[in-house]
Amino acid sequence: MNKHITILAIFLVLNFNAPAQTAFLGNPDSSVFLTSDIDNFWKAFKDFQNDSSVNSFGTKYIDIGSNGVKGFIPNRIESSGHLFSIVKKRRADYEKVKENTLRIKQKEKQCRSVFYALKYWYPQAQFPPVYFIIGAYNSGGTFNEDGLFIGAEMQTDINNIPFIVAHELIHFQQKNWSEYPTLLQQSVVEGSADFLGELISGVNTNKAANEYGNKNTDRLCKEFAARMDSTKYTDWLYSVSGKDDRPNDLGYWIGYKITEQYFKNAIDKKKAIEEILDIKDYKAFAKKSGYLKKYMQ
Repeated sequence: MNKHITILAIFLVLNFNAPAQTAFLGNPDSSVFLTSDIDNFWKAFKDFQNDSSVNSFGTKYIDIGSNGVKGFIPNRIESSGHLFSIVKKRRADYEKVKENTLRIKQKEKQCRSVFYALKYWYPQAQFPPVYFIIGAYNSGGTFNEDGLFIGAEMQTDINNIPFIVAHELIHFQQKNWSEYPTLLQQSVVEGSADFLGELISGVNTNKAANEYGNKNTDRLCKEFAARMDSTKYTDWLYSVSGKDDRPNDLGYWIGYKITEQYFKNAIDKKKAIEEILDIKDYKAFAKKSGYLKKYMQ
């Protein structure tokens, strides 16, 4: 997965003990796509350009921000002081992405189409607000009970936004979160969000992991089967040890493959999606998919 989605993944893990969702409507048109926080950020940034000793990111950005900004503060923005320090360090990076962030609103129609696609496959889906926020270059996106939050400064290619929104939208629908997920659980949660996200958006940006995984399937399946019950994710999710040439986030790839096989095996595809979003026993799910059949004892 490219570095922007990888950072997204790192921070998704912090939400595994996810709170109960707020009830949202099942109409894709009911979801709000809010980009006003991007405009507020650049107003505060202009003050910074005029006087780099003045921190306007509290009064002109965070304090007047949407629920999206509030939801992006824990473990991401952290505080106006932290954001101010990152802006000072990475001023050129922020300036470089400004025009790109201002174009994000152009992708609302495509994202809305993603919502309609999920409605077809999963009629009971709920559609929360989607907030586009500028953060501290440490998260491409996350979600909580109030909606989906996308880190706008991380999106170097806005054509990927429908998939990123789709991935988060699937996470919003998933049930039975575990406080301490095993490698198998975490990989299936993330990989199934990639699989279903691709199903409804037509895009999957996890190219590096997919290409590497497909070329080294037997070796990786053996390794994964031996480690699947562990809660240590190194070399599979979010970081690599450097023991070989593997990319980050192979757990996404193998979780995708397990989910893909489960879906292919199902006669009733819509029922399969209900089951994918409501996995209670991840070992049983993996066995039923058959993808790791010759590797699981």
